[in-house]
Amino acid sequence: MPLAFCGSENHSAAYRVDQGVLNNGCFVDALNVVPHVFLLFITFPILFIGWGSQSSKVHIHHSTWLHFPGHNLRWILTFMLLFVLVCEIAEGILSDGVTESRHLHLYMPAGMAFMAAVTSVIYYHNIETSNFPKLLIALLVYWTLAFITKTIKFVKFYDHAIGFSQLRFCLTGLLVILYGMLLLVEVNVIRVRRYIFFKMPREVKPPEDLQDLGVRFLQPFVNLLSKGTYWWMNAFIKTAHKKPIDLRAIGKLPIAMRALTNYQRLCEAFDAQERKDMQSTQGARAIWQALCHAFGRRLVLSSTFRILADLLGFAGPLCIFGIVDHLGKENRVFQPKIIVGVILLYYILGISALIGAAVIILLAPVQYFVATKLSQAQRSTLEYSNERLKQTNEMLRGIKLLKLYAWENIFRTRVEMTRRKEMTSLRAFAVYTSISIFMNTAIPIAAVLITFVGHVSFFKEADFSPSVAFASLSLFHILVTPLFLLSSVVRSTVKALVSVQKLSEFLSSAEIREEQCAPREPEPRGQASKYQAVPLKVVNRKRPAWEDCRGIMGPLQSLTPSADGDADNCCVQIIGGFFTWTPDGIPTLSNITICIPRGQLTMIVGQVGCGKSSLLLATLGEMQKVSGGVFWNSLPDSETGEDPSPERETATDSDIRKRGPVAYASQKPWLLNATVEENITFESPFNKQRYKMVIEACSLQPDIDILPHGDQTQIGERGINLSGGQRQRISVARALYQHTNVVFLDDPFSALDVHLSDHLMQAGILELLRDDKRTVVLVTHKLQYLPHADWIIAMKDGTIQREGTLKDFQRSECQLFEHWKTLMNRQDQELEKETIVERKAAEPPQGLPRAMSSRDGLLQDEEEEEEEAAESEEEDNLSSVLHQRAKIPWRACSKYLSSAGILLLSLLVFSQLLKHMVLVAIDYWLAKWTDSALILSPTSRNCSLSQAQECSLDQTVYAMVFTVLCSLGIVLCLVTSITVEWTGLKVAKRLHCSLLNQIILAPMRFFETTPLGSILNRFSSDCNTIDQHIPSTLECLSRSTLLCVSALAVISYVTPVFLVALLPLAVVCYFIQKYFRVASRDLQQLDDTTQLPLLSHFAETVEGLTTIRAFRYEARFQQKLLEYTDSNNIASLFLTAANRWLEVRMEYIGACVVLIAAVTSISNSLHRELSAGLVGLGLTYALMVSNYLNWMVRNLADMELQLGAVKRIHGLLNTEAERYEGLLAPSLIPKNWPDQGKIQIQNLSVRYDSSLKPVLKHVNALISPGQKIGICGRTGSGKSSFSLAFFRMVDMFEGRIIIDGIDIAKLPLHTLRSRLSIILQDPVLFSGTIRFNLDPEKKCSDSTLWEALEIAQLKLVVKALPGGLDAIITEGGENFSQGQRQLFCLARAFVRKTSIFIMDEATASIDMATENILQKVVMTAFADRTVVTIAHRVHTILSADLVIVLKRGAILEFDKPEKLLSQKDSVFASFVRADK
Repeated sequence: MPLAFCGSENHSAAYRVDQGVLNNGCFVDALNVVPHVFLLFITFPILFIGWGSQSSKVHIHHSTWLHFPGHNLRWILTFMLLFVLVCEIAEGILSDGVTESRHLHLYMPAGMAFMAAVTSVIYYHNIETSNFPKLLIALLVYWTLAFITKTIKFVKFYDHAIGFSQLRFCLTGLLVILYGMLLLVEVNVIRVRRYIFFKMPREVKPPEDLQDLGVRFLQPFVNLLSKGTYWWMNAFIKTAHKKPIDLRAIGKLPIAMRALTNYQRLCEAFDAQERKDMQSTQGARAIWQALCHAFGRRLVLSSTFRILADLLGFAGPLCIFGIVDHLGKENRVFQPKIIVGVILLYYILGISALIGAAVIILLAPVQYFVATKLSQAQRSTLEYSNERLKQTNEMLRGIKLLKLYAWENIFRTRVEMTRRKEMTSLRAFAVYTSISIFMNTAIPIAAVLITFVGHVSFFKEADFSPSVAFASLSLFHILVTPLFLLSSVVRSTVKALVSVQKLSEFLSSAEIREEQCAPREPEPRGQASKYQAVPLKVVNRKRPAWEDCRGIMGPLQSLTPSADGDADNCCVQIIGGFFTWTPDGIPTLSNITICIPRGQLTMIVGQVGCGKSSLLLATLGEMQKVSGGVFWNSLPDSETGEDPSPERETATDSDIRKRGPVAYASQKPWLLNATVEENITFESPFNKQRYKMVIEACSLQPDIDILPHGDQTQIGERGINLSGGQRQRISVARALYQHTNVVFLDDPFSALDVHLSDHLMQAGILELLRDDKRTVVLVTHKLQYLPHADWIIAMKDGTIQREGTLKDFQRSECQLFEHWKTLMNRQDQELEKETIVERKAAEPPQGLPRAMSSRDGLLQDEEEEEEEAAESEEEDNLSSVLHQRAKIPWRACSKYLSSAGILLLSLLVFSQLLKHMVLVAIDYWLAKWTDSALILSPTSRNCSLSQAQECSLDQTVYAMVFTVLCSLGIVLCLVTSITVEWTGLKVAKRLHCSLLNQIILAPMRFFETTPLGSILNRFSSDCNTIDQHIPSTLECLSRSTLLCVSALAVISYVTPVFLVALLPLAVVCYFIQKYFRVASRDLQQLDDTTQLPLLSHFAETVEGLTTIRAFRYEARFQQKLLEYTDSNNIASLFLTAANRWLEVRMEYIGACVVLIAAVTSISNSLHRELSAGLVGLGLTYALMVSNYLNWMVRNLADMELQLGAVKRIHGLLNTEAERYEGLLAPSLIPKNWPDQGKIQIQNLSVRYDSSLKPVLKHVNALISPGQKIGICGRTGSGKSSFSLAFFRMVDMFEGRIIIDGIDIAKLPLHTLRSRLSIILQDPVLFSGTIRFNLDPEKKCSDSTLWEALEIAQLKLVVKALPGGLDAIITEGGENFSQGQRQLFCLARAFVRKTSIFIMDEATASIDMATENILQKVVMTAFADRTVVTIAHRVHTILSADLVIVLKRGAILEFDKPEKLLSQKDSVFASFVRADK
C-alpha cells in the first residue's frame, strides 16, 4: 500500500490550497510537526554531548535536587499529555484504516509529539539536576510553538463545524489546554528563578538533606516518575546484592522524617491546643487533636490516594466484561454501567448479585467476631509467654545456683507448666487463625456458588453469559479482600483508642521535679543571701507549677535553713522530712533532719534495711515527700539575689535546676550496654590522665587486661559478662571520673574483697575525692573506715539515730561507739596507714576477679576463635558468600517440616494440592457452563417465543456439578487451614521442649561463653516466630505459589502461545525476586537489630533512671533515644520502600501477562479457535497474577527470614550436655550420705575446659568431720574454683575428692549436688513466695522454715510482711535490700541441713554486726557439720579450725589460724593485719 504524508489517492482534497493554506488540514498537521522537530534537533545534542556538564558547579551529593517551581505539576501535565497523545495516535490509525492509502498526517504528528514530550521531560530532568536553568529557554520556545500550532488546528476544526461529538476535536482541545498549562509552568519558572530577562538571577541553595552525604533515603527528593516506580531504589537493591546492608549503607533519615522533627511538630500541636483552649487539652481528645493538627494533612493525602487506587481496581472486571461480551455477542447490546462494588454487581447480575453480596456482608460480623477472639487469644498467649520468659530469665540468671542445688528439674517443670498454659492459648489462637484463613478462602467460593446457582435457578430468563460470570467472579474477589480486612481494621482502631487513652493517662500523671518554692527572706540588714534553698516536691503537670508552689510556701518558711555561715557550709539539708515510696504508703523515712557538710566526707551507717539507701534517694528527689523540705545550697538565678516571682518560675520552669549534677553510684551497679571506657566516662570528655587515675584507684587495670578488647570490650546487658566486683568497681569509677561537686556512693565495697576495698578507699575516695574538696556521701557497712569520716550519720529503723563526728559519738553515744569499736577491730587511724604501707609492700594482686577466674583461658580461647574466624572469612571468596546470602535455607525448612511428622506433613501437602486443583476445576467448569449457556440460549438460535422452552438449556446438571465442586473446595479450605496451624503447633511444642531440655542440662561453660541475651532470644523472639508467624507465612506462601502456578497453567492452557512470552517474564521475575529477597532479608534483620537497641536503651534508661537523674543526663538519654528511633525508622522505611519496589515491578509483570493473555485470547477467539468462556477464564486468572506474584515473593522473603529462628534453635540443640549419669547405681549410695562430712582431697587439679590452663594444681587436703575450714587468698587464687570442685562444676582432670568414703566422680550429678549445700556471694532470689524460695522441693515444714529465718536474722522481717511465708518476692528480690537478699540465701542453705556446708563469700553485702551474729550462729547451729568458708573478710575465719591460703591455684599455707598468726612471715597474718 503506498505511503504519503497526505495520502496518494487521485483527486485528493489533501493537497488543495485554493481556500487558503490554513484551511488545508494536511498543511496544518504538517505545521504541528515543526515544534516537535525543533525540540528534538535542539535537545539531542545537549543531552548526548553536554549531559550534566554543569553539575560540578553545585556541590551536592545526590543528583536529585528538584528546585524549579512547579516541578510536580510539570510531571503530572506531561503524563496527561502522553496519555492524550497515545489516544490521538490510536484515533489517527483507526481513522486511516478506512482509506486505500496511508495518510501519515493523521498520526505522524501525534507520534512526533509523543517523542518530543518524552524528550522534554528527560531534558528538563537533566537540566534541573545539573542546575543550568538557562537551557530551559528551549522548552519555553517549544511550549510556545506547540501551543500556537495546536491552537490553529483547534480553531480550524471549530470553523469547519467539527464539534464535541468528534473525538479528534476533543483530543485537540485537551492538547491546547495541556500545552498552554505547560507554557504557564515554564513562564512561572522564569518569574521565580529570573534566569533570563532579569539582571540578577535568584540564587537558591540545595536543601540540607541533599548536602548531607549520609542521607540516602531519596523518596522525598526524586522526581514524580521515580517516586511512583521507586526507580531510585534500583541502585540500592543492586548494592545490597553485592554486600550486606548495614546502618552505614542506609544512611540517615531526612530531617523532616526524623524523630526530633516529628516530636517538635507534635509538641507545637500540643502547645497550640493549650493556647487555644485549656479545657480541650485534657484526656485522649487532646492527643487526637494534636495528631490531626501535626500529621492530618499527610494522612488525608495518603487516604485519598488509597481510595483512588482501590477505585481503579474495578477497571479489571469491567474490561473482562467488555472483552468477553464483545467476543460472545451476536445481537445483544451491552450498556456499560460504571459503578463500584455491589452496585456494579447488581447491574451485571441483577437481584442475584444481592444474594452473593448478602453472604459476604452477613459473614463480616462473623469475621469480626473471629478477629476479636483471635486478638483475645493472642493477648492471653502474650501474657503466658511473658510469664514463661520471666521464669526462663530467672532460671538462666540463677542457673549456677540451680545446678549447685540440683533444682534444674524443678524449674524446668515450672517453665513447662507455664508453657502448657501458653500452648492452650496457642491452640485457641491456631483455631481462630485457621477459621480466619478458612473464611478468607471459602467466602468467595460460597458467594459465587450461591449467586450463580440462584441466578440460573430463580431467574430463568436472565443472562448468564461468560462476560457476566467472569466479570462477577473478579468483582467478588475484589470485594472479599476489604471485607476480610474490615475486622482487622476495626480491631486495630480499638487498640489505637485504648493506647491513646493509656497515653493520655500517662502524660497527665504526676511528675517529680524541682521547684524553687521556699525562697529565703531577705536579711534584716537588707543584704541578699548568697544561697537559696530548693525543696523537692511532686508536681502534677495538670496544674500550673506556681499554684502548687504558693500552696506550700507558708508551711515551708519555718523549715527554711538560716542564712548564717553554718548554712553556707552545708551542701544538703533536710528538715523534718517524711518520705515514702507510694503516695498512700507508710513513710519509709520519718522525721529526717540532717545536714551534709560541703567539701567533706560523710558516712551513713546502720544495720541492713534501716533506710540508708532510701535516704540518698530521698535527697535526690526520687522518693515522694510527705512533709518537710530538702534544701540544696545553690546560687540563685541572678547575681542581685532577687528571688524569682511565681510567674517567672512558671515561665522558666524547665530552666530551674538548683541542684547540680550528682555523681551517684547505686548499691546495685547500673551499667550501660556499651564499652568499659564509655561506662566510666559516661558522656563526659575523655581525659587520659584522669581516666588512668580512676582506673588505678578502682584496681580495674588487671581486669581490663584480661578482657577480649581491653577497655573497648562491650559490656553485655546489665553487665552480664562481668563479675559482681567488676560491675561494682566500674560503677564507682564512673562516679569518681565525673567532675561534679557532689558524689553519692551507696555501699561501694559490698562486692569487693578487703584489699580492693582498702585501695578504693585510700586512692579513690580519700585522695581523688575528699582531697579535692568534693562533697562525698558514703553508705557503707565497713565500719573500719569510720575514722576517715568528717561527718557520720547513724540510722536505725528509718530514722536518724545520731549525726556528728566520731568524737561526738565517743562523747555522747558511748555504748554505740564501743559497739563500733568492737566491730571495727581497729585501734586508731595510724594502724590504717601502717596497713596501707604493708599492703603496698606486699605482693601485688593478680587482679583476676573471682567470678572471672574461670574465664581467663576461656576469654583467650574466644579471642583465638575470633581470630581464626576472621582469617577464615578473609580467605572466603566473596562470590561464595554472596551465593550463601542468595540461597534459600532449604535445610532449615526441611528440619521444620520434619518436626511435624510424616503423617501430618503428607496430609498438608496432599490437601494443599487437591484444594487448588478443585479451585481450578470450579472456574473451568464455570467457563464450560457459561459457554453452553451462550450457545444454547434462545437469542442465539433466534427461536420464537413458543419454541423458547425447547431452545433453553436445562441448567440442572451444570448447577449440581458446580455445587459439588464448590462444596468440596470449601471443605478442603477448612482442612488445609487446620492442617497448617496444627503443623505449626506440633513443631512449636516439640522444638521448645527439646530446647528447654537441652539448655537446662548444658554445662556451666556454655553459659559463661554464651551471652544470656542470646539464649533468651531463642526462647523469646525465635520461639514466638515459630509459634505464631511461621504457620501463617507457610500457609500464605503455599497458597500464593500454588495460585500463581495455577493461574499461569490456566492461561497457558487457554492460549498456548503465552508459553513463548512466559519464559522471558519468568527470567525477569526470577532476577527481581533474587535481588529483592537478599535486600528484604537484610533490611528485615536490620529492622529487628535496630529495634533491639531501642528497646534495650529504653529498658536500661528506666532501670537507671535514678542514676541518670542524679547526673542530670535526662536530655542526653532522650537524645540517644531519638537517635535509636531514627535508626529503626530508617531501616523500616527502606524495608517498606523495598516492598513497594517489588510490588511495582510485579504489577508491571502482571500487566504484561494481562496484555499478552488478552491479545492472544482475543486473536484466537476472533478466528473461532477459542470460546468466550475460556477467554473470560484466562483473563480472570491473568488479572490475579500480579497480586499472587507479589505475595509469593514477599512471603518467600519472610519465610526465609523466619526459618533463621529454626536454624538458630537447632544450633543450640547440638549443645553437649553435662554427664549426669554416674558409675554407681542409686541403690549403692547410702540414703543419708554424707552423714559424717569427712573430705579427702588427693592430688586435685581442676580446669574449666580441656583447652584451658588448670586453675587448681595438685591440691591435697584432709578435712575431718565437723571441722570449720576457712579459705582465703587474693583475687584469682582459685578460692571459688575450690568450692565448685565439690559439685563437679569444673573439670577435675586429675586427682579426686572423696567424701565419706565415696569418690564423687562416680556419683550421679543430681545425687551429689542435692546432698551438699552452698551459699554464693551474689544473692539469687526468684519471683514467688518466700516459702518457694526457701524450699522449692516442698520437703520442709513451716517450723523448719521459721527456724532457718530466725538463724538468718529474718524472722521478724518476714513476720511483718502480709502473708508471712507466703509473702511475694518480686523478680530478682527487688522488694528487699541487697543485704536482706543475702540473708534469704543463707536461710535457704540452712533449710537443707546437709553435713557439708560451703559459704563462698556469702556475707559480702551484710553489715559487720549482722555478720558477727551470723558467724556465731553458724558455729553453734552447725557445730556437728563440716563448714568450708571462703573468706571475704579474713577476720570471719579467725575462729575456724583450719585455714587454707591459696595462691595461683596451689595451697600456700594450711594450718590452724593461731599458728599461722604466730608466724611473722605468714601470708595469712598479713591478710589479718590488712583486714583490721
